[in-house]
Amino acid sequence: MTQQLRVYVPPHPLIKHWLAVARDADTPPALFRTAMTELGRWLTYESLREWLPTMEITVQTPLAPCPAAVVDPQMPIALVPILRAGLALLDGAQSLLPLASVYHIGLMRNEETLEASCYLNKLPDRLAAGVRVLIPEPMLATGGSISFVLAELVQRGVDPANVRIISVVAAHPALKRLNETYPSLQVYTAAIDEELNEQGFIVPGLGDAGDRTFAT
Repeated sequence: MTQQLRVYVPPHPLIKHWLAVARDADTPPALFRTAMTELGRWLTYESLREWLPTMEITVQTPLAPCPAAVVDPQMPIALVPILRAGLALLDGAQSLLPLASVYHIGLMRNEETLEASCYLNKLPDRLAAGVRVLIPEPMLATGGSISFVLAELVQRGVDPANVRIISVVAAHPALKRLNETYPSLQVYTAAIDEELNEQGFIVPGLGDAGDRTFAT
């Protein structure tokens, strides 16, 4: 059976609420940042289901020994936010994965070709075997930026099946591109919008996530 990209739109009421706040053009920057932090938190929460390996232990309750399960502390985890908009989701993701390593990648989009060029890459030459990688990327529009980052990760030994993407809004062109190249990926998004405009922005989307986060 041919493998296909799995895309999840969690029906969580808090995700729906903060998505509405983020979409609203009248939301001021401070509240927009709060919305993005919360979306980063709840989308990360959803993405961690059945992804992080656990180990069986025994704990002593006030009354008796009890079997328990904890996240395996030996499992390497990496967060790879795509600058600058990815920083808007990072705080929420980091609150759930406080021990994860964070590697920044800075990309700039060519407004004519809509392709990404890299101005900062803090990835190491190799990443640990079996590492779980979470990529916070608010908008999956054309798929250019996320494809660049994934190629860099694969070059450093990362298995795409161990990568999960959290995104506020995803569009079909990006999802189609990811499915063709990295079908073992999983994407967790608050919404899927149908269209891109001539400038490559998602419609209705939420505008430029970086500009709205940093009030620029």
